[in-house]
Amino acid sequence: MSPTLNALAAIALWATLASLGASLAHLPPFLLTGLALIIGSVLSWPLALRDRRAWAVPARTLALGVYGLFGFHFLLFIALRHAPPVEANLVNYLWPLFMVVLAPVLLPGMSLRRLHVVAALLGFAGAAIAILGARGGDSGAAAGSYWGFLPALGSAFIWASYSLWTRRVPAFPTSAIGLFGLVSGALALLCHALLEPSALLSTRDWMLVALCGLGPLGAAFFFWDLALKRGDARQIGILSYITPLASTALLLLVTGRPPSWSIALAAVLIISAAVMGTRAR
Repeated sequence: MSPTLNALAAIALWATLASLGASLAHLPPFLLTGLALIIGSVLSWPLALRDRRAWAVPARTLALGVYGLFGFHFLLFIALRHAPPVEANLVNYLWPLFMVVLAPVLLPGMSLRRLHVVAALLGFAGAAIAILGARGGDSGAAAGSYWGFLPALGSAFIWASYSLWTRRVPAFPTSAIGLFGLVSGALALLCHALLEPSALLSTRDWMLVALCGLGPLGAAFFFWDLALKRGDARQIGILSYITPLASTALLLLVTGRPPSWSIALAAVLIISAAVMGTRAR
């Protein structure tokens, strides 16, 4: 597939995460993430068992993978516990903007044009409208304290920098993403054991966790890596704003809430940003 189709496949899978997360909201977040990441890593186990080179990466590359997959979720969960969740999630969605503006800094031979910046800001405006519009009149201010926005900002930076730095380390097979997920999942389960109460999972819980692991916390990471290896990080970053739009729209559909003007306006802004991004060559 082309880099754009790989990126869109990852985005489509990530769009299901909010709906799956809403169905599994009774589970401790680190437990859910740890189980899902480990299940997602299973996708590359056959390759690793058949050929050890599938997971043979330098320690520096493995550290980068754990930095991205585990570090992102670790800071995001801290943010969601200590800041209003909707606003914290919106701050976290600065990562596509960070990808666009950091690409010339972290990747050699890449420049940043004015159209890239305008498209990235337009996409973020669309994401903000989608997320805040879906919230309705609930301010969420009582859900936490605003210092939690710092780890939300940190999680955005981690995912953007991880996505770009995968182009700076020695080339590694996409199958190694499974190793990143396995180690990150083990660390998440360790955090669960240390920080969260234990929980019992029903058969339905296990089925939904498996879907989460095979999709948004599994296959999506493999598609994302393929997109970054072959595509323009600036354009992929702008396309990523489809994620909060699609996620919010799907969540409204699953919960039976009617679509609102904010979803339509967000769609116009994000689609406009994506078109501008593809023309900023």
